[in-house]
Amino acid sequence: MKKIPSINDVRQTIENHLSTIVKENAEVEIGFFGGSFTGIPIDEQKKYLQSVQIYIKQGSVNSVRLSTRPDYIDINKLKLLKDYHVKTIELGAQSLDDEVLQLSERGHSVDDVKRAAQLIIENGFDLGLQMMIGLPGDTLEKTIQTAKKIVEFGATNTRIYPTIVIKGTKLETLYLENKYKALSLSESIIAIKSIIPIFENAKIRIIRIGLHPSEDLQSDAYIAGPLNPSIRELVETELWKDQLIVYAKNPDKNKNITIFVAPKMFNFAIGYHAFNKIMLEKSYKNVKFMRDCNLNERDFYAHIN
Repeated sequence: MKKIPSINDVRQTIENHLSTIVKENAEVEIGFFGGSFTGIPIDEQKKYLQSVQIYIKQGSVNSVRLSTRPDYIDINKLKLLKDYHVKTIELGAQSLDDEVLQLSERGHSVDDVKRAAQLIIENGFDLGLQMMIGLPGDTLEKTIQTAKKIVEFGATNTRIYPTIVIKGTKLETLYLENKYKALSLSESIIAIKSIIPIFENAKIRIIRIGLHPSEDLQSDAYIAGPLNPSIRELVETELWKDQLIVYAKNPDKNKNITIFVAPKMFNFAIGYHAFNKIMLEKSYKNVKFMRDCNLNERDFYAHIN
């Protein structure tokens, strides 16, 4: 069981990370995650928030972000957070389908999320809405609708987590009784691939896709579900494959092909374990990928000679 960090733990963590930041003009945030921050006692909230103000005053940190539940938001809590330089509030919405929320026993409704989202935006915070795919009662259609509502509710950022079955949870009981079926890795990739364009078209930043495997999840705690540290790379590989496959369908083994992509997309375009490059190598004499700083996101062009 993880212990609640002390003020000294918080400060030591901040000091350790600040020592690794060398880029000038970097936007630095302190994040309180791993629980529902606005659900802890007010005095505890103040204690943690006060402990990091020194870094904001000295200019080494720009702002604070935190995560909480939609039903733990009200105007008084927001006023407190504003006083302590909190900029971004992420809500664990998980789904924006009431049936899924009820079956998952989340304890909040879609209306709770909508109300909290409106309050957060109206009071000048950036809104993050986290979602989970593969919860009880979820479907691909409901996943897509949740993504669209995240856009509708005004989020500027999101995180996408596949549901993992953990030992000792009610979900494990349902799974063992065959009352819940965990998503496979391929099903998760299809679902995530379906919603990424929704967020990208709305200019919503996807902060994270998939869980960061902890020691707990690498041990006996993991029961089922798509726990894969490379899930984002796998999804991006599929998105690029969909764009590049047209060249594989028109082979010419006597010609060379060069694919030009945005620098940050270079590895994604080549693909996980070079999947997309290998796909094209079956159709061309030589295959090269090149960076073009004038390109953005998934824009690309190809030269064949």
